[in-house]
Amino acid sequence: RVVPLVHLDGVTREQFLRDIYPQRQPVVLKGMELGTCTNKWTVDYLSKAEGSKEVKIHVSAVPQMDFLSKNFVYRTLPFDEFVQRAAEVKHKEYFLSEDEKYYLRSVGEDARKDVADMRKQFPILAQDVQIPEYFDKEKFFSSVFRISSAGLQLWTHYDVMDNFLIQVTGKKRVVLYNPQDAPYLYLSGTKSKVLDVDNPDLEKYPLFVKAKRYQCFLEGGDVLFIPALWFHNVISEEFGVALNVFWKHLPDESYDKSDTYGNKDPTAASRAIQILDRALKTLEELPEEYRDFYGRRMVLRIQEKAYRNDYG
Repeated sequence: RVVPLVHLDGVTREQFLRDIYPQRQPVVLKGMELGTCTNKWTVDYLSKAEGSKEVKIHVSAVPQMDFLSKNFVYRTLPFDEFVQRAAEVKHKEYFLSEDEKYYLRSVGEDARKDVADMRKQFPILAQDVQIPEYFDKEKFFSSVFRISSAGLQLWTHYDVMDNFLIQVTGKKRVVLYNPQDAPYLYLSGTKSKVLDVDNPDLEKYPLFVKAKRYQCFLEGGDVLFIPALWFHNVISEEFGVALNVFWKHLPDESYDKSDTYGNKDPTAASRAIQILDRALKTLEELPEEYRDFYGRRMVLRIQEKAYRNDYG
């Protein structure tokens, strides 16, 4: 079951906030004013613009990157050399193999304390970008600059903030899953264990077939709105440059202050999960028959108190 995403052209800020944002559904926005980046950002221009400053990158010998098994290594390259390598298919110089894949996800000056902000990390290139301010300025969280080799696939995950994925150059395929389908995605933290969403191992992940798949193809100049908690899996079909802009949907105090990536669960959710873990630990004091009975009662209570009743 593949549901293509809606594409909308020429949506104004007012239309977005009135008609699209409240629906909490992903949508592809076309024809937005993004600045000169969509025309200027060739491989040569990118290389020269930011020069030889060093960047930390992911290097993978296989196209499907897996954050759970960490099937990639971190390496450092001068930015101009990294761009040239990421644009190649075969490499004369390499770390793992001649067809290895490269991925840059910009981070703050100190990744543990600072959020990514393209204006600080890539100030020259940032001048070419006009970020669509379809949200309140004080809600801005981060702007993440990304460059991917052709064929690279990122693991399925969710973020806890709203997100504009701005595809500047190159083509991407994005597969998304509704938050309500979380029970079918075999989660470990914020990430799905199902790496290959096109050919999943259904012996290992039988419930995955129940997850409804939403999909879109992005080209340079397209902007994908990904609401918080929506799962997404991204393949760069070509060498491409993108920019993510994250902003806060909840009040500031709802978020973990140590979160620099926008993917730590809200503090109330983290507390609730800790309390649940303690409750489950307490149930272990009972024999199996009783544990089963009271466990099921707890599930019913959670459904009654926490589930939405408009999902059908």
